[in-house]
Amino acid sequence: MTTLILADHDGDILSPTTARLVAALSPFGPVDILVLAENPEPIARAASTLAGVATVFTSRGEMLSESAVALLETLAVHYPILAMCASSAGKDIVPRLAARLDIMPVTDVVAILGPDRFVRPIYAGNALQTLTDSQPRHLLTLRASAFPPAATGNAAPIQPIEDAGQSVARLIATHRTPGDRPDLATARIVVAGGVAVGSAEGFQLIEMLGRKLGAAIGATRAAVDAGYAPNDWQVGQTGKVIAPDLYIAIGISGALQHLAGIQGAKRIAAINTDPEAPLVKLADVALIGDLFEIVPQLIAELEKLGVGS
Repeated sequence: MTTLILADHDGDILSPTTARLVAALSPFGPVDILVLAENPEPIARAASTLAGVATVFTSRGEMLSESAVALLETLAVHYPILAMCASSAGKDIVPRLAARLDIMPVTDVVAILGPDRFVRPIYAGNALQTLTDSQPRHLLTLRASAFPPAATGNAAPIQPIEDAGQSVARLIATHRTPGDRPDLATARIVVAGGVAVGSAEGFQLIEMLGRKLGAAIGATRAAVDAGYAPNDWQVGQTGKVIAPDLYIAIGISGALQHLAGIQGAKRIAAINTDPEAPLVKLADVALIGDLFEIVPQLIAELEKLGVGS
């Protein structure tokens, strides 16, 4: 079975999530990648290096749902499986495409048991559902954090195709948070703060610890809503779903919506004043005390060990 993946990217950089989708789907046959961007060439070159990729198609245009759906609809006839990352773009495009193709999508896939058997979380992540999709064509969104990345070293051919159709929507502006931290959705270590951090200035302490550990920075919805952290740091059911090797939760009580976003974490360390907080009880390691005392001590110990220097 041949799969078509719509590449996830940030303007001119291929997102690490695309490599994880390739690794998840390549055992079931050749994988083609479609890059839709105003400047697709650098993204396509990065995609062509991923092991398991057969062909990279490029189309010049804005990554808007209407143009993406129109292009994918014309290509769908050639592919038994079409897939996207379960990102904001995927959650926008896939339901529209499903309506155009008159098929039911399978969303938030966290494991693939066969070419038509998939595992996805339900009930806010409290249960896993295994389902068989008997449709002749499968339309999927995958939680990239649940899969390892594909290796590199490939040199798949790059083939331009007809530009994406015109959309009635227009991209007015793109706002990005500058920085060189790891991608939150695929980071091995994530340091996150909650509303108890108290301010945007307080989050600088979270960032200092994150820099020492080479970690991505996350935040709860309450911290984002309070203006302490940017929206793209939000972790949880309504933010990014992550599965790091280590998740350090600082001043986070553990609301159900937040826990749904971190259930894939292999190890959890919590820093909180409340020993009865849900996330403290869930954690593998818990430090009970004032975060403004504990976090500086952790940073000082890391500096003594030469970590992050």
